[in-house]
Amino acid sequence: MSNFNDGDTVSLSGAPIYRHAESTPWAPPQGEVCIEQISDHIETHLGKVETVFHEIASDTVHIDVHFVKPSEGVPFARLVTSGMSDLPMTTPAEASVPQFAELMVTLPASWRLDQKSFEDENWYWPVRLIKYLAWMPHKYKTWLGFGHSIPNGDPAEPYAANTKLCGAIVLPSITVPGEFHTLRIDDQKEITFYSVVPLYAEEMNLKLRSGTDELLERFSKKDVTDIISVTRPNVAKKLFGFL
Repeated sequence: MSNFNDGDTVSLSGAPIYRHAESTPWAPPQGEVCIEQISDHIETHLGKVETVFHEIASDTVHIDVHFVKPSEGVPFARLVTSGMSDLPMTTPAEASVPQFAELMVTLPASWRLDQKSFEDENWYWPVRLIKYLAWMPHKYKTWLGFGHSIPNGDPAEPYAANTKLCGAIVLPSITVPGEFHTLRIDDQKEITFYSVVPLYAEEMNLKLRSGTDELLERFSKKDVTDIISVTRPNVAKKLFGFL
């Protein structure tokens, strides 16, 4: 799908809503252009890369996922993409936003990340999610940046049977060292690393209605971070209805 906004399509919060037309045809991937620099960057700031989940079949970009296992000092796992930044995203000409990006999800230490467990969508969906989001901007000539929310289908469906989370928002991580957020490759290229935070349907609607700042304020009040919990509180709902 190609990305477009007619200039008049905005959410109730005033933010533009991007829709898409046809996807681009299949294209060979660009290759792992910055995988070594990204791997070094991850190990410098997050910890040793335990393994890399390599993509078998690729279209347009080759997306791999680097796994940093939990440690005594950092009791949760990280999954970080490489390959999304092989190509620039199709950002609006008038917007001063990053063109090159990679994505990360943060998981509790108990999350199963072995190949056998990946046969069960209850464990695999965070990997599927960041691989899809890393591929999407290039396939549909669009972009991802701060505050962008993406539903899991239309209408949005839960990522797995054990959760009602059914969408995601792109944010800077608050659980990583500040130096991790960007990686300078050369004079022309700087990669921004975003965290992918899964959302409930009501939270996506809240963000569209009231804006990202309102959602983040409620996250703060409920101590919601980018560490994925399939049963975390829904910050857009009270016990008997919506906030």
